[in-house]
Amino acid sequence: MALIACQGVSFGYEGNIAVSGLDFEVHSGDYLCVAGENGSGKSTLIKGLLRLKTPLKGSVLMGGGLKPNEIGYLPQQTAAQKDFPASAYEVVLSGRLAAQGVRPFYSRTDKKIAAENMKRLGVDSFKNRCYRELSGGQQQRVLLARALCATKKILLLDEPAAGLDPVVTQEVYRLIETINRETGLTIIMVSHDMQSAIKYASHILHLQNAQVFFGKTEDYLNSEIGAKFLGGERA
Repeated sequence: MALIACQGVSFGYEGNIAVSGLDFEVHSGDYLCVAGENGSGKSTLIKGLLRLKTPLKGSVLMGGGLKPNEIGYLPQQTAAQKDFPASAYEVVLSGRLAAQGVRPFYSRTDKKIAAENMKRLGVDSFKNRCYRELSGGQQQRVLLARALCATKKILLLDEPAAGLDPVVTQEVYRLIETINRETGLTIIMVSHDMQSAIKYASHILHLQNAQVFFGKTEDYLNSEIGAKFLGGERA
């Protein structure tokens, strides 16, 4: 059973369609990269999957017991977020807010999950440092640990390596691939770095304000749209 299935979906704003013809499924353990030019509907799709937007047409279905508040989400960082005055540990622990419900305090389980994810992402050594004093790569590791605290099933990542230097970018992508491979967590990632996506992703969804390709990465490489978007390059 698919964790997420879009069936004839269109999303938009005030009745104006931003992306249409969405018809795809994401299964447990998949690593889906969402590709496309700026303004092609990628961010709109992510908002729709997070139930922040209602489809203008069609249905978004969730299976496998997945609930909207069980999706781990890593958005693009704003300047204000990068300057957040909290410790790395506090940022990671805040990923448990959705699971906290009406409880006024974090539970022992919440703190255990936060500690485990900080160790997994290699950020436990600087857990007490202020988040805004960390490097860009360290901040992304902290945010990934935070997103992991919110889910056991699926991560939505919106340009997780945006603004990072090339070396750190590759470290982030390798880290995401390791999470997918070792934990079986499903990944849906928006990225402009298609060479990295091709190296790690199992499936590609390509948007041009409509779905123009969905399938396995190897099939995307041999498709007309894939060859055009990649400029004839192959990983």
